[in-house]
Amino acid sequence: MSPREARLLELGYEIEKTTPEGSLVDAVSIVGDIVYASGQVPFDGDQLKYVGVVPSQVSKEDATTAAALCAANVLRAVRKELGSLEAIKRVVRITGYVRSEADFSEQHLVINGASQLVRDVFGEAGRHARTALGMQQLPLGASVEVEMVLQKKE
Repeated sequence: MSPREARLLELGYEIEKTTPEGSLVDAVSIVGDIVYASGQVPFDGDQLKYVGVVPSQVSKEDATTAAALCAANVLRAVRKELGSLEAIKRVVRITGYVRSEADFSEQHLVINGASQLVRDVFGEAGRHARTALGMQQLPLGASVEVEMVLQKKE
């Protein structure tokens, strides 16, 4: 187990606990040294957690936890594709989507859960550009979805 994978496990995210995969799209697509990771919702194994609208049905704090789980799911998918998180040179960008009430304006705080997890796992290589958006609806009614662009070591 690599140091990055050990850190993910230390943070409470089992490495082998991947999410259900769709049949029409890939969880990870690689072009050159760029790794595009599809959006992940807060599945814990095969169980979807944190379903609902932020903050009326899912608290901001729980949504932040959901964002971290989404980021962990992205990293698990990347590891499954590349064999190790050590194959990643750096995280380039995170885009986070929050299913939120029309007057909720703290999406950036929710997506901090994903950003913090990435920084905890990758250190300085986890610094990234980011966008946090509010959405009316997300797949399966999830409260949060996170996607990433990463750079692979050559």
